[in-house]
Amino acid sequence: MHVDLFDYDLPQRFIATRPAEPRDSARLLDLSGDGIVDRSVGDFPDLLRAGDILVYNDTRVIPARLVGRRGEARIEATLHKAEDNGTWAAFVRPAKRCRVGDKVLFEGELEAEVIEKRDGGETVFRFPESGAALIETLKRVGSMPLPPYIKRDEAESVDDDASYQTMFAARDGAVAAPTAGLHFTDRLIERIDAAGVERCALTLHVGAGTFMPVKAEDTDDHKMHFEWGEISADAAERINRARASGGRVIAVGTTSLRLLESAAREDGTLPDFSGETGLFITPGYRFRIVDLLLTNFHLPKSTLLMLVSALAGRERILDAYEHAKAEGYRFFSYGDACLLKRSVGAT
Repeated sequence: MHVDLFDYDLPQRFIATRPAEPRDSARLLDLSGDGIVDRSVGDFPDLLRAGDILVYNDTRVIPARLVGRRGEARIEATLHKAEDNGTWAAFVRPAKRCRVGDKVLFEGELEAEVIEKRDGGETVFRFPESGAALIETLKRVGSMPLPPYIKRDEAESVDDDASYQTMFAARDGAVAAPTAGLHFTDRLIERIDAAGVERCALTLHVGAGTFMPVKAEDTDDHKMHFEWGEISADAAERINRARASGGRVIAVGTTSLRLLESAAREDGTLPDFSGETGLFITPGYRFRIVDLLLTNFHLPKSTLLMLVSALAGRERILDAYEHAKAEGYRFFSYGDACLLKRSVGAT
């Protein structure tokens, strides 16, 4: 499909630069029925049914943005995917200042060697530490990798270390937040539990590639970045049991949906899973397991807008986005939410 089919106009004033307070006070555009209904996230438990299962991503965002120097040249690097033995793929600005063999000294005396250059400004660094040791160093010297569209006035003060982390965050490894999870609070979870809805976690370490624009003219020519994910045997068994009993699978965020759909069998059953996924969902995709999706509003011409268009219908999504603008909804990572139902024959 032509990428321009997923374009829409969004003035800067609609882009949220800070989360709602409290988190569950964000607005919710409900597309789970036939029409469009304006609600709040606080209404979400009322839209669920006993026997449903809510599946959320428990990844934790690490401080993956680094500032350093190669000689006198200033370098900004956003790590986006762990590879082998202390190596990380990163998006670097300006990429041309890094050559294979160069040493970059980041703030906090963290040194890395450039070992590979790839297309699209992607650079691979080797660090002296790996695994948990490197993560601990990043927590000391790095900063939160906020999306590039979040631009604030100098007077604004937001504790992004806390704000850009979901209440479910447990496993270090993401370099972007699974933002639908940012809307949850203890009191919201209490009401979901009281409604007889089961909950379980999976892990998808979200990469910075989620913010990368689709530069191809046709979706068939776009290359997705791979991300690592895991679904435990216990989570798979609980999801299968809920589905077999007539419950709906409700994915919290596109990251949960993509991992579920990556692992699901043709018959809609779910095995345990551990590995990488680069699943790119566009209209025409046949969903195997997810019934409802709680998600935020997504960027024009992005892979995530294509995903929600595949789930609910492109025209329905674009009409809903126009309604959201007219009603003053807040867009993107710190913005408001949508509840989408899988539509048969979505176009």
